[in-house]
Amino acid sequence: MNITAWHIRSVMMLGLLGVGILSAAALAAQPATLAIGAAAPELSLPGVDDKTYTLADFDDADLLVIIFTCNHCPTAQAYEERIKQLAADYKDRGVAVVAVSPNDAAAVRLDELGYSDLGDTLDDMKIRARDHDFNFPYLYDGQTQAMSQAYGPVATPHVFIFDQGRKLRIAGRIDDHENPAKTKTHDTRDALDAMLAGRPVPAETTRTFGCSIKWADKAASAAQALDQWNQEPAELHTIDAAGLRELVENKTDKLRVINVWATWCGPCVTELPELVTMHRMYRNRDFELVTITADAPDSRDAALKVLNRVHASTTNYIFDQDDKYALADALGVDDWQGALPFTLVVKPGGEIVYQSMGPIDPLALRREIVDQLSRYYFRMEQEKPAKAH
Repeated sequence: MNITAWHIRSVMMLGLLGVGILSAAALAAQPATLAIGAAAPELSLPGVDDKTYTLADFDDADLLVIIFTCNHCPTAQAYEERIKQLAADYKDRGVAVVAVSPNDAAAVRLDELGYSDLGDTLDDMKIRARDHDFNFPYLYDGQTQAMSQAYGPVATPHVFIFDQGRKLRIAGRIDDHENPAKTKTHDTRDALDAMLAGRPVPAETTRTFGCSIKWADKAASAAQALDQWNQEPAELHTIDAAGLRELVENKTDKLRVINVWATWCGPCVTELPELVTMHRMYRNRDFELVTITADAPDSRDAALKVLNRVHASTTNYIFDQDDKYALADALGVDDWQGALPFTLVVKPGGEIVYQSMGPIDPLALRREIVDQLSRYYFRMEQEKPAKAH
């Protein structure tokens, strides 16, 4: 299920809330974090490898590290490589590392996905694990959140370390800074080294900063946001050849996505909702989505009707000439042969970093957007794009 389809469920959830159908468990407040010394609550969760995992699957490990994390959170994403390294470094030392996503994907607002190319569904988790070569089980608790309610993580990421008897010994952060260049203390590694050596751990609990857990009750907020965005009217402005050239020159400080479409182009109209979803995801960042209809000026009302139907409160233009060749010449993209839809990603200053003639691959376009904007709250020295499959 893609991000656009998944968030339709949020609207349905809001309706259920309105008539009181959701259970009290789904509306639970933040649960208490598991106490130091407590036994590990049982789990039975699906993984990205389509296996179902329980605590018994890790019986051979002397120590069990459970990390609550997720796809969309910038802080969680910043720790992905460190979690992979942790799993690799301690694999042969009797330590099992397991990641769990506690989030109800329908409880994540679209604008909370502004640093991600993926949502928090199990299908999206499979993509993230595949593309980033996760070397640890990645489990999904978003369906019922029963395990997460029992453990009580407060943010992603949140680490729980259990001894051989599966008693909780450590709860807290991975280290002291999400930017690896600024890390001074390696709390999880220090705790593991101490436990493996039979020494007291440096600290049993530490604060953990990150994104809040998306409990099921937050689906109402996500649905309300969708409803508010759907009330925003679409506007359609006339643009001339000089204006089109300026769009591609992009003399702003924003990453600009330009989509050329038409009402008579079936694939164009079909993909508009995906573009609207991206607008909602990234609109609070240095980002702008621009649509240009290739319809004739006298078809303005028909084009505006389509834009309003998909709630496209984006920046929308219609060319002032009934001349598609003049439109193409004005954009000045030599590789475009005229097929619609046509989509560009233009960096500030006019560098074109992505173009698609024909229907977009939504994941590929989101990935390009977030890799250009940065998927972290800070800028890595070298941000590696995800592998294409």
